[in-house]
Amino acid sequence: QVQLVESGGGLVQAGGSLRLSCAASGSTTSINGMGWYRRAPGKQRELVSIIIRSGTTNYADSAKGRFTISRDNVKNTVYLQMNSLKPEDTAVYYCNAYDYHGTSYWGKGTLVTVSS
Repeated sequence: QVQLVESGGGLVQAGGSLRLSCAASGSTTSINGMGWYRRAPGKQRELVSIIIRSGTTNYADSAKGRFTISRDNVKNTVYLQMNSLKPEDTAVYYCNAYDYHGTSYWGKGTLVTVSS
């Protein structure tokens, strides 16, 4: 089992920045990919960015050029640096991790609100 705890959400003005963190605990050696999803009001959950243990990353088109994902494999923590935030980035951001068996784990989410 893997437990994920997010932090770093909050209220920011458009154009501002936030850094989300997600700390994993438990069976962390089994984790392959870690990443972030978000669910905006009235919308389905969508992928924001993901990073696998080797360091390979993937970004949603909406995140490219503004968001940067990084990972500290020693601390078992994944970060999402979000710059040039827009009101449409307002959402609950969820940390996700999946292991080598394909089991997926989720954090409880952290709210990001971007005011115009």
